[in-house]
Amino acid sequence: MMGRTIFIDPGRCIGCQACVSACRECDSHRGKSMIHLDYTEPGMSVASLPTVCMHCEDPVAPCAEVCPADAILVTADGVVQQADTTRCIGCSNCVNACPFGVPKIDLQAKLQLKCNLCYDRTAYGLAPMCATVCPTGALFYGTLEELQAERPGVQVADSFVFGDVVVSTGVAMVVPAEKVQWPVPGGLPVVEINGVDVR
Repeated sequence: MMGRTIFIDPGRCIGCQACVSACRECDSHRGKSMIHLDYTEPGMSVASLPTVCMHCEDPVAPCAEVCPADAILVTADGVVQQADTTRCIGCSNCVNACPFGVPKIDLQAKLQLKCNLCYDRTAYGLAPMCATVCPTGALFYGTLEELQAERPGVQVADSFVFGDVVVSTGVAMVVPAEKVQWPVPGGLPVVEINGVDVR
């Protein structure tokens, strides 16, 4: 996990979309939001979850590893950058490689879009736009120590399991203390294909 990073607390998200609007206003995004607000059970519940890039550390950014144009760079401090617009060919390899479903392709521009932790801000010690406007603290920017000081007893996870692969991330997720399981299972626990459970 990075020193100062985003901590996602799904239990605090109220689906207000302030993070989405703030991201869209960021100078480097030119009116497009790089954060996605996912509704966990549309039509059944108002539960929502902000989805930002998890800035994978190990294995190093699967999206960057599969990019045939070397358009996705990882900074020395672990921030996985959005694709370089002069190199990205819009092939969608990054979309398919990301276990968290973060990168999106702008079909008109033929470019990959994803959260870059507002690197134009965080490189200078400022919080990402999404975390500065979140009214409930569902997106918290700081160190683990700062989070624990504000929310005593909080548990976080930065390792997630996808099949046989453990992915360690630079961004962490707040998990309920009574449900802590290390590493945290990622994705769906069981996938069914033609009526047969497959893992």
